[in-house]
Amino acid sequence: MEQLIESILIYSFAAILCIVVVAIYLRKKKRESKIVDEKIKKAKEDGLHEPISLHPVVDINSCIATGACVAACPEHDILGIRNGKATIINASQCIGHGACFHACPTEAISLRIGTEKRGVELPHVNQTFETNVPGIFIAGELGGMGLIKNSVEQGKQAVENIVKSIKNNHNASYDLIIIGAGPAGISGSLMAKKHGLKFLLLEQDTLGGTVFTFPRKKIVMTSPMDLPLFGKIKLYETSKTELLDLWQTVLKKNNITVNENSKVDSIISEDEIFKVVTLKGDQHTSATVLLAIGRRGTPRKLNIPGEMKEKVAYRLLEPEAISSKHVIVVGGGDSAVESALLLADQNHVILSYRNEVFNRIKPQNSMALNKAVAEGRIEVRLSSNLLSIEDDTVILSVGKEGENLTLKNDLVYIFAGGELPTQFLEKAGIKITKKFGETVLKH
Repeated sequence: MEQLIESILIYSFAAILCIVVVAIYLRKKKRESKIVDEKIKKAKEDGLHEPISLHPVVDINSCIATGACVAACPEHDILGIRNGKATIINASQCIGHGACFHACPTEAISLRIGTEKRGVELPHVNQTFETNVPGIFIAGELGGMGLIKNSVEQGKQAVENIVKSIKNNHNASYDLIIIGAGPAGISGSLMAKKHGLKFLLLEQDTLGGTVFTFPRKKIVMTSPMDLPLFGKIKLYETSKTELLDLWQTVLKKNNITVNENSKVDSIISEDEIFKVVTLKGDQHTSATVLLAIGRRGTPRKLNIPGEMKEKVAYRLLEPEAISSKHVIVVGGGDSAVESALLLADQNHVILSYRNEVFNRIKPQNSMALNKAVAEGRIEVRLSSNLLSIEDDTVILSVGKEGENLTLKNDLVYIFAGGELPTQFLEKAGIKITKKFGETVLKH
């Protein structure tokens, strides 16, 4: 009898212990879910919950809430765990790293572009990166997948498919012409070199493409990547200068020349080959073409009086060379905020944004901006619009009432986004379609 009682006590204690452990675990999960609920509520209030472009979508039937996706995301608070499933928090701040996609052990995450309500214009590209024009391929940001690692991967994959498509008996000067010397173009050129293709690499500006337009001291977020003919590169945070130096080294090692300042004006299909014509008037023929250019063909202008003045710029290259100036930065995205922050220490900076809140910037930029404002280093003018630019002043409309302010000014930086090079693409015969929640990456 005593043995029975002892056994009952032991099992009872074990059962109680299990119940306590489970209760603590469930309470913890409930508390974590509540925190995520609060973050989602705030994201909705700040206009950050709805995705703008590329974003993760969770299959709740496959999700087992390991939290691997949350831990893998370098942007933080894009995803969270709520009620035992992964969920979106700040979808509009997702910039397409794809780390969550690769980290999920149950393959419950896919990447989509656009939503049912908000479409994103993209050129038509199939799974091999070929457009509706046979022989013209697209990789990188133009196709909707930005970021360095993604662009590098697409550049490699696109050229792998190009190698399979090239006819041996073509009469063009080149097997492949790559347009754009950014991450996708550099990766593609290395892969072309690896396969022994005769190719030409053209760049409208200089090596680096969009990365070249970053301020010199800008920290570039990336991930480890594998460059053809070079090997694995483990980078997480690096400067623009370091990244460009790396690419210079890689290209020099493999004797690859970047034909800089060679902006392509048109791609003409003639007798199953392509004639690529630059603004300089140079003409090249090729069996295939890889477009590795950015989405922002040209900076979007405000079309206001005085915008053609020399003191107006659309990118900030060397902020350290600018001091003791009255500067106005126009825009509400990361480029505008980062530029304002870089200029703030040595100049009087006003950041003008047409909306009531900054709803598209990274959390770290938001924190840095709030700190700069609190310290008086940046003056923020929300709900404002730049009306005109004079030699020594600018006129700014502020608030719902539209009060006009005349402000002393030496320099104007406009970051209003860029316009998709639609005309260039359509002239080449490439179709532009609007994607409404289309899956671009899935397991």
